[in-house]
Amino acid sequence: MDSRRIAMEYRFSQWAQALNERIASGESIDEFCRGRGVSRNTFFYWQRKIREAACGRLADAQNQTALPAPGFVEARLAQPEAPGPTAAGCVRIEIGGYKVTAGGTYPTGALATLLRELANPC
Repeated sequence: MDSRRIAMEYRFSQWAQALNERIASGESIDEFCRGRGVSRNTFFYWQRKIREAACGRLADAQNQTALPAPGFVEARLAQPEAPGPTAAGCVRIEIGGYKVTAGGTYPTGALATLLRELANPC
């Protein structure tokens, strides 16, 4: 077992979670860094590493599943898979085998950022 690889994967997952939380909270990068006692250089280092990994995974997925060409597609309302309180107020986007589900309380700014990143990830 490679302890360096495991440690790097752990740090990677912690930073990925922290960056997602920053986006969802609406904090500025400066506020985020001050609140966690990290430098802006550290923040941008991990942001770059996580984006590079995401682009690599996306490229691998595109080689396996062709994504539709950019443009407009028909949007249809679907019935919830299981009726109940968890389905109410949710937004679900499915495209090219990818599924994104956001609850009604998910910040709209973060959802817009996510959609922009999915449209042009690299």
